[in-house]
Amino acid sequence: MQEVKDLGYDVLQAGDHFGMPAPFPSLVAAGEVPGIGLGTYVLNAGIQHPAYLARDVADIWRLTDGRLELGLGAGYVPAEFEAAGLPFGTPGSRLRRLEEVVTELRKLLAAQPDTPRPPILLAGAGDRMMSMAARTADIISFSIVAGFGTGTPEEALASRVQRVREAAGERIADIKLNLFVAGVGAKVADIDLSMLSTAMGVPPETLAELPSVLIGSPQQIADTLLRYREEYGISYISVMEDHMRTFAEVIPLLR
Repeated sequence: MQEVKDLGYDVLQAGDHFGMPAPFPSLVAAGEVPGIGLGTYVLNAGIQHPAYLARDVADIWRLTDGRLELGLGAGYVPAEFEAAGLPFGTPGSRLRRLEEVVTELRKLLAAQPDTPRPPILLAGAGDRMMSMAARTADIISFSIVAGFGTGTPEEALASRVQRVREAAGERIADIKLNLFVAGVGAKVADIDLSMLSTAMGVPPETLAELPSVLIGSPQQIADTLLRYREEYGISYISVMEDHMRTFAEVIPLLR
């Protein structure tokens, strides 16, 4: 945990899939390192009950002195729903469940005496997801699939950013935009995209063209991200653990 801070990162985010350490205990342990934000990236709202989630979120918020950032998604792994004894449903039903969880969670937190108010990050890429997040989220994270769509990968990302801006209206000034980075390296050969390629059914060469895969020297990557900041308002970057040391060289160039 200390290494994350020493490398220059502002936030440590814990993932949430079966086979990974439970995120909330991990964040409490990480909270022993002062001065670093803590978040989930991301909890599957489809298998969460708002009442229990509100209890856990409130306690983590208190135990970490208000440093919690709550990341939620609609869920995309059928096996996780099956393990919880719940139907996987349709993209629409999962999105509606996510919105219900966010709405109820905020009500339950607001009703507590100390009114915990962790920023809520919503992650995804679909048009309906982007529109819903624009209405409700404090932080919107563009997942790796945000680079798929009409035109070039960057044009696809730009289109999703524009949809968020249009749906958010005046709220856009209060929303932080995040890009989830799946790979970082000096050249494509330096990045192992095989697992992601298999999971998504997309060749590594195609994945390497996505905005979520950063290729080049630290200065070249920084220049790309500074342009994303200027053109799209993306100012928050999340990097997978496998690439955190490589990306650490970029961080000082973004300050």
